[in-house]
Amino acid sequence: MGKPSLTIVVESKTVPHGGFVTSCFLSATALHFSTTHASLNQPHTITLHLTFLRRNAVGQARFSFRDMKLGRRTSTVHVALTQGDEENAEPCVVGYLTQSNLQTETGVSLSSSWQLHPPPASLKSTEALRQGEDENWVYSVGEHVKFRKASQKTKWWVPRQGQPGPGVADEWLCLTDGGKFTQSALGVVVDQFPQLVEIYPGTQPLDASGKDVDVEKKRGRKPNWYPTVLLNLDVKKALPEEGVDWLFVRVRAKKIQNGRMDLEVVVLDEGGGLVAISNHVCLILDAERNMKRSEKTKGVDDKERGSKL
Repeated sequence: MGKPSLTIVVESKTVPHGGFVTSCFLSATALHFSTTHASLNQPHTITLHLTFLRRNAVGQARFSFRDMKLGRRTSTVHVALTQGDEENAEPCVVGYLTQSNLQTETGVSLSSSWQLHPPPASLKSTEALRQGEDENWVYSVGEHVKFRKASQKTKWWVPRQGQPGPGVADEWLCLTDGGKFTQSALGVVVDQFPQLVEIYPGTQPLDASGKDVDVEKKRGRKPNWYPTVLLNLDVKKALPEEGVDWLFVRVRAKKIQNGRMDLEVVVLDEGGGLVAISNHVCLILDAERNMKRSEKTKGVDDKERGSKL
């Protein structure tokens, strides 16, 4: 086992979110390989496995790297995110990331019969989406956006005739500020989707404004909190260096039971190319539990807080 080879300190002033944390891991690892290991020419994370051990907090965070294996084609590092007093801080999130070069890798390539089932609703064009002129997709503000501030960073378009089925949700995504999705943003992308529990069964048609026609039955329902236990990411292709405006996401749960659920997230580009696959294990808790714990840390200096990124 290698010794810690680099520590990177970042500052977060936005609300902690599992996808944001994942993107921070991707960005920090890209920096590690563009500096410490630049000679390897391995700029792309191809696999990521994160385990979320403790809550993290808005504020400064440290990423510590341990080089586990450095190779010509792939290299793997252990990365730990810590916050608080440097000497006594315990890791909040730990992970293994494997780096390679998606633009230069070669080897056996075969077509498969894989496709999304059921197929997503057809898309006229992303410009039609933006203009509200696509007959199959409608803009949606999502559920409980004031509580989930991270969801305000993206805009979602969902199927006008309702989601494909219970436990499944489709969406087209773009960034609210007009920016582009880059490779490191995939962490955010795979954790931005309609909450399957709150839209269940999710098959109702939407009206012209993107509201569930059955919304009155759901009015006043309290939000849930879905803390991530673990998150895996398998990156299939490199996005253009300048990024892309739009990505398609399908999220599916195979089993939702006893306050725990699995999620499979598939990300496609505008051309239907497979960009990434992600799998999550999440808990389903009352949101008040999260907010009450957050209240306890208000007014406490970041250096003294427990972790909550």
